[in-house]
Amino acid sequence: MTHQESEKPRIRLLVAAPRGFCAGVDRAIKIVELAIKKYGPPVYVRHEIVHNRYVVDELKNKGAVFVEELDEVPDGVPVVFSAHGVPKAVPHKAEERGLDYLDATCPLVSKVHRQAERQVEAGRHIIFVGHKNHPEVIGTFGQVDDGMMTLVETVDDVATLDPPDPDKLSFLTQTTLSVDDTRAIIDALKKRFPTIAAPKGEDICYATSNRQDAVKGIAKSCDLLLVIGAPNSSNSLRLVEVAQREGTEAHLIQRANEIDFSWMKGVKTLGLTAGASAPEILVREVIDHLGQEFTVDEETVETVEERMVFKLPRGLEAA
Repeated sequence: MTHQESEKPRIRLLVAAPRGFCAGVDRAIKIVELAIKKYGPPVYVRHEIVHNRYVVDELKNKGAVFVEELDEVPDGVPVVFSAHGVPKAVPHKAEERGLDYLDATCPLVSKVHRQAERQVEAGRHIIFVGHKNHPEVIGTFGQVDDGMMTLVETVDDVATLDPPDPDKLSFLTQTTLSVDDTRAIIDALKKRFPTIAAPKGEDICYATSNRQDAVKGIAKSCDLLLVIGAPNSSNSLRLVEVAQREGTEAHLIQRANEIDFSWMKGVKTLGLTAGASAPEILVREVIDHLGQEFTVDEETVETVEERMVFKLPRGLEAA
């Protein structure tokens, strides 16, 4: 140890695991990369493929062009739909224009889409638990006709619901919600509408649940917790909330340079995690940045091992 290192204050760093990329995000990024390899640049992507600026910029450098709407995609070039899913009208429009498209929707989001269709076919009105204007919510609402689904964001919203037939209801949820908040909303729905139909299995995805559990596993041992993620990333924002509910101060950062070292005053144990759209390279960047000010004693705290892998679309595997 050098004299300079010995003068740095020591900090214990608990790194949560699982953290970072989930199988759906990993698959979506690979789809864009393989499409560029197969078709050559540019490959257009409708909306951010995942909610992470670093990932988006890296894909731009490889030849991806990100647009908000299909109208911005020129004729004759391939287009990829983001991991959050799109309304049915979007692929229909692409087909009408003769565009080659690749759907990078997370398979767990697609599962919710199929459940929505089945509930409507069964004559049920859907109560959808989610966050207004989130791309996943917009995509799911776009799977069924207008008026067949009602959004609920909070427990208080449940009290004001006025469904067409209280005995012909079902509920579905966004995949990236707070597990605890969603449980409270579902409990309120079941109490008010005892006959409401539940989805087959849990809608909140395994990765969202696992990352929240991992934060719960370290938060009480930490004086401060940092979450690497984008401000428009639902699952990353939920990780901040989970830590705060455990009584731990928490901050969302996108990159290491957003760390305010004044936060570290009096901090002996720091927690670190990353949302499902944040690559591991940003975790290492943060740890290296902390090393400029502290002697970092790093520990990984793993609550569960993830082995989930999703298949790529046919035609891309050999790209």
